[in-house]
Amino acid sequence: MTIEIRRAGRADAASLAELAAETFPLACPPHATAASIAAFIAEHFTVARFEEYLADPARILLVAEDDDASLAGDALAPRRMPVGYAMLVTGEPADADVVAAVTARPTVELSKFYTRRTVHGTGVAAPLMGAVIAAAEATGAATMWLGVNEENARAIRFYGKHAFARVGTKRFRVGERLEHDLVLERVLAVAPGRSV
Repeated sequence: MTIEIRRAGRADAASLAELAAETFPLACPPHATAASIAAFIAEHFTVARFEEYLADPARILLVAEDDDASLAGDALAPRRMPVGYAMLVTGEPADADVVAAVTARPTVELSKFYTRRTVHGTGVAAPLMGAVIAAAEATGAATMWLGVNEENARAIRFYGKHAFARVGTKRFRVGERLEHDLVLERVLAVAPGRSV
């Protein structure tokens, strides 16, 4: 795999929506129903919603791409296929549980971090996380936080390897059910003048 990670732009809205619809169910707990997952996707992961996210100055979206010759119309010009994405949201958290849990300000939320199932274990996630950390540090934030379902052991292990530590809990609604998320936080090393 030849992975390239870049800042996403407006032209990426459709491919990000497709990627989000494929990857969001991977993070849901086993008891989440297909109907509730589909409703969440329809509300949060449409092309129009990604156009809003990409236009929002408080959000930074990164996309990880791989060369996929099988998608190329011309063997000499393979198409880049999105295999993962991440979204950071700057500003004070809106959730009261997160406000109480996060230990320093300013903070930035790692709102989305997903890779396709087909690339799990291939080394895509670590460089994407490296780019996320660099982007978060460039905002000048002191910490980065995220919410992860308490049953998502794979993700919790991955975040732990990248210096995230549990600082609290919060609730997250999928359909009619309130899920319980762990709030994880990572201290950032701010480098003045860096930007993404």
